[in-house]
Amino acid sequence: MNYNFDKLTERRGSNSVKWDECNDPETIPAWVADMDFEAAPCIMEALQKRVDHRIFGYTFVPDSYYKAITDWFSRKHDWDICRDWITYTSGVVPALSVSIKALTQPGDKVLIQTPVYDCFFSSIRNNDCEIVESPLVRTADSYAIDFDDMERKVSDPALKVFVLCNPHNPAGRVWTREELTRMNDICMRHGVRVISDEIHCELVMPGHTFLPFASLSDDCQNNSITLNSPSKAFNIAGLQIANIICKDPETRQRINRAININEVCDVNAFGVTALQAAYNEGEDWLDELITYLHDNYCTLRDFFTTHMPEWKVLRLEGTYLPWVDISSTGLTADEFTEQLLNVSKVRVNSGMMYGQATGKDYIRINIACPRARLMEILKRMETFYKQIEKNGKDL
Repeated sequence: MNYNFDKLTERRGSNSVKWDECNDPETIPAWVADMDFEAAPCIMEALQKRVDHRIFGYTFVPDSYYKAITDWFSRKHDWDICRDWITYTSGVVPALSVSIKALTQPGDKVLIQTPVYDCFFSSIRNNDCEIVESPLVRTADSYAIDFDDMERKVSDPALKVFVLCNPHNPAGRVWTREELTRMNDICMRHGVRVISDEIHCELVMPGHTFLPFASLSDDCQNNSITLNSPSKAFNIAGLQIANIICKDPETRQRINRAININEVCDVNAFGVTALQAAYNEGEDWLDELITYLHDNYCTLRDFFTTHMPEWKVLRLEGTYLPWVDISSTGLTADEFTEQLLNVSKVRVNSGMMYGQATGKDYIRINIACPRARLMEILKRMETFYKQIEKNGKDL
C-alpha cells in the first residue's frame, strides 16, 4: 500500500471529542464516528499551502469548489449535478435541520427508519415536528425495510418528509436500486418529500455499490434533497464543510432562507480547501482506505466468531461502524456499554441512542483505527465477554 494506515498517531491532548472527552488515559474510544487515520497527503499539502498564506479572513466559495463536487459525483457515482443545485453549509447535521425546516411546518410528522443516527431525532424535534418511526426488520445478519409499515405511515396526511439514511448508520446497509426506487414510489404516492443523508456514501465495502438517491430517476431527483460531505470518508469533520443538493429552485430558495435564519451560511476556509483537494486528488487514498477498513471489519467479525460467539456481528455493507447484537447478555445496550467501560476500558456506542426499542440489544463499534489498536480493543472486549460468561450480567 502507498499509505500507512497502521501508524499510531497520538490524539490525546488535541481537544479531540473522541479521545479527550474522557479523562481516563487507559480508556480506548471506539464510539464517535471519526477515524484515527491522518488525512490524505493531498489534503495536508493543500491545507499547508493555505496556512502558509498566514491570513485567514472571511472566505467565499470559488467556482473550483463546485467543479470539484460535480466532477467527483459524475466520475465516482455517475450522477450529473448542476452547479446551481449545490448549497454549501457547515455540516450535514445543520444541513438536515435546515432541510426539515424548509419542507415542514411545526406539528408536521417526519418519518425515519430506526435504528438510525441519533441527530435525526434531535433535528426533527428542534423543528417542532413529530417523529414517526418505521422500524427496520432484522434478518439473519442484516436488516430489511418493512414496506407495508412504511406505506401505512407515509399515507398519514400529516406526514410531510421521509429522512433516509443512505448508507444506513448504524444498520450498515447500502440500499439497492430496487429498495430506493420503491421507497420513492411510496413517498410520491402520498406527496411526501425525501431528505437523503448520504454522508457515508464513499465508505462502501467491496461487493456493494452506493447509489445516490437522486441519481436513480427524474422522479427521485425532483422529489428529494441530498446531503453529503467529504468529512467522514476523508476524516475532516472538524473542518466543517457540507453540501445540500436540490434540483427544485423553489425548494432551494426555502433552504437558503432556512440557512440564513439559522445563521449557518458561512463555512470554514480550510473546509473549502480540503474538499477540493479530497475530490480532485484523494481517490487513490480513499481506495486504499476502503481496503484497510474492510480488512478491519473482517478481523473484527472473525475475532467475534472465534472468541465471542454469543455476540453477533451484523453484515457491514457500508460505513466503518459495525452493529453488534449483544442480546445474549441479558443487559440493555446502556448497561452493556457502561459495564464494558468500567471493566475493560473500552468505550463503544449504546444502540439505544439510535432508537430506544430498536437499539436496546445492540452496540456500535468504530473500527476506523490502526489494526494494532483494533486488536487491543477486541482483546479487552474478550476479557469482558469471559467475565459475563462466568458471572452473568451482574458483575
